[in-house]
Amino acid sequence: MTRNSPLKMNYMKDGKKKSLTLPEPMMKPKKMLSKRQKNLMKTHSKHHTKKHLDLMTNLMKQGFCFEQAHELAMKKVGKKKKKK
Repeated sequence: MTRNSPLKMNYMKDGKKKSLTLPEPMMKPKKMLSKRQKNLMKTHSKHHTKKHLDLMTNLMKQGFCFEQAHELAMKKVGKKKKKK
């Protein structure tokens, strides 16, 4: 994990600090998402907030797969998107 990682290594739970163990990225870091990843993110955007999607994009660029990025984003940001 790089120093400029969007995920903080510690988070607060019940007033105590706990370390968040991160899995190893499945792929090499890249500058852009693949066509398939872009399509997945487009359909995924209907159910999640911009903050969640931005975090997922950054994680996927670091080499995490879609599922890993989603799980980490759910732990960090959550899902809530208001219905219109």
